[in-house]
Amino acid sequence: MPLVVACAMFMQNLDSTVIATALPTIARSLDESPLTLNVAITCYLLSLAVFIPISGWTADRFGARRVFSAAIVVFTLGSIGCGMANSLAALVAARILQGMGGALMVPVGRLVLLRTVERSDLVRAMSYVSVPALIGPVMGPPLGGFIVTYWSWRWIFFINIPIGVLGIILVNLLIGDLKEGGRRPFDFGGFALTGVGLATLAFGFENVGRGALPSILVAGLLTVGAACTVLYVRHARRVAHPIIDLALFQIPTYAAASIGGFLFRMGLGALPFLLPLMLQVGFGLDALSSGLLTFASAAGAMTMKMTAARIIRALGFRIVLVGDAVISALFLFGYSLFRPTTPHLVIFLALLAGGFFRSLQMTSINTLSYADVPPAMLSRATSLSSMAQQLSQTVGVATGALLLQVVLALRGGGVLTAADFYPAFVGVAMISLSSVPFFFKMSPDAGAEVSGRSVAR
Repeated sequence: MPLVVACAMFMQNLDSTVIATALPTIARSLDESPLTLNVAITCYLLSLAVFIPISGWTADRFGARRVFSAAIVVFTLGSIGCGMANSLAALVAARILQGMGGALMVPVGRLVLLRTVERSDLVRAMSYVSVPALIGPVMGPPLGGFIVTYWSWRWIFFINIPIGVLGIILVNLLIGDLKEGGRRPFDFGGFALTGVGLATLAFGFENVGRGALPSILVAGLLTVGAACTVLYVRHARRVAHPIIDLALFQIPTYAAASIGGFLFRMGLGALPFLLPLMLQVGFGLDALSSGLLTFASAAGAMTMKMTAARIIRALGFRIVLVGDAVISALFLFGYSLFRPTTPHLVIFLALLAGGFFRSLQMTSINTLSYADVPPAMLSRATSLSSMAQQLSQTVGVATGALLLQVVLALRGGGVLTAADFYPAFVGVAMISLSSVPFFFKMSPDAGAEVSGRSVAR
């Protein structure tokens, strides 16, 4: 069952990035400008941001299995619509539908896992569902380029059909009825505030440092998003059943994993943006060579799932999270030492090892987040965590783009060179490193019931 959930999450994570490489080809096919077609990516991200907050309430109201299955159906139908689109309007509508399915698929899939897997097996299960978030962004661009080069761009979306059909069958065969007993009233005010707030923040951060929108408009979007966030915090304190339950931050392990995890993911989120750009623009590699090198991160992430449970059981969450955050930040810093003359084998091995440690960190964060969450609050916890993850990745990409813009401005502008990327990698490494204090202040036995650390003593 963890593999079924992981496959659904991989489908969603891959689709977030696979379209980027294919935009010029799709633009020619639909007789549109590539810049105009960027709306196909933006509307998908906005759809995710708007609908993720309602995932927990929907799962409690209609049942996690039913909602998870329906989300796969919606995502698959959206994929079919994208593949059959013959106009920009049709593509945008289908991408919004995809985003709606993806917004429910990831958090509810994780909820299915939490409600069916024993806590003692949670680390092993989470090691499977953490991998898609790491390998999807890495594999997306080269896979998109391969499909566009050798097939039709429409197969970027049609490849989701067999995965979706198989997922629907397996979900209904393997997962029982997971409907929560109580019913919470729907928080319409909270939904409006989170929807507008997350959408404007995501759209604003998506355009930071890219020059696609006027700076005043980007600042306005971020201001509106921040204002909605502040208003939602006040709203959540006044209502009995807020759509995003901020009381979860009163659980020490959840708070540490969420805040520390947000900072760590910011650095991690910049990597799929900075690394291919440095290899192609800075080092002059072609897209295929760049893709083959960056795939090392995905390979390292996949090897982690075989050892994560043993490492966390032996050391405990606190030591793993603190130590691994430092090691992962050092790897990010090490990537700033790459030069056009660096042997490709060295780059490959560095990315392979870094991928292992980053995947271990993500598994540890994702597992610790739910270690002490009461069963009645699990649906709200998955919604809040998915919302934070989506925003942290968007902020990470924006941070990477902004750092490049700052470096360019300091040297007087011009075309990006290899040297411009080195300070950017140092910057994102420092951001990931800033997560350490939040992990360090945790109790030494934090999450012991899940890690098995207390049993091993």
